[in-house]
Amino acid sequence: MELKGKTVLVTGATAGIGRETAKMFAEKGCNLILTGRRENRLAELKSELENAGRIKVSIHSFDISDRAACEKFVSGIPAEFRNIDILVNNAGVGRGMDKLHEGNLDDWEEMIDTNVKGLLYITRMIVPGMVKQNSGHIINVGSIAGQEVYPGGNIYCASKHAVHAISQALRMELVDTPLRVTEIAPGMVETEFSVVRFHGDRERADNVYKGLDPLTGADIADLIVFAASRPPHVQINEVIVMPTAQATATIAHRKN
Repeated sequence: MELKGKTVLVTGATAGIGRETAKMFAEKGCNLILTGRRENRLAELKSELENAGRIKVSIHSFDISDRAACEKFVSGIPAEFRNIDILVNNAGVGRGMDKLHEGNLDDWEEMIDTNVKGLLYITRMIVPGMVKQNSGHIINVGSIAGQEVYPGGNIYCASKHAVHAISQALRMELVDTPLRVTEIAPGMVETEFSVVRFHGDRERADNVYKGLDPLTGADIADLIVFAASRPPHVQINEVIVMPTAQATATIAHRKN
């Protein structure tokens, strides 16, 4: 499907997968709505993308876990961007690796509010417009953690299992429309994810990827754009992707 001229909304666009996704859609000639909490990064990305090509970028800085902020964002989308063709629910967060009975409740709430409720808020507010225009594609960035669980992953895994379930249910509910629903579920991707998960402990974050070649944000963005560019009758339901050296969430081969 031709992507040039389409309008794409990417949440969590300030770094990693979201940033690379924005860049790849821009290269295809798409106009972009980009969200994130770091306004300065959004402004820099907008400038970079608009200077690189003849596209338009609308940026919006807010916390996706805040329902009122989501409502304000959606109501404030400029008229020229309102016919959204592709929604990439990318915003997400992992916090901590504590055992459940030793867990940090603030971390739990942040993961559930962002990974589940934030995705639901945006989906609920954007998809009715897609149904009305009789076209659209929702792409949810999940995780291998939504397919299996691992020690210390408890609440993060639960939140990503929710993304998996939401994606499946939404696909069933939209089956009588031309809308498509895709879930991309990556394994190890080297972004800011682990630094955030370990509350800024760079050394611990680096050890997650030590001894192997992890996926990059661009690898996942490439799959997102691929799914979006399939012919209208083709729906990529689900993609599970991991580094070649990773077999499951807990089994990987690391070089000495």
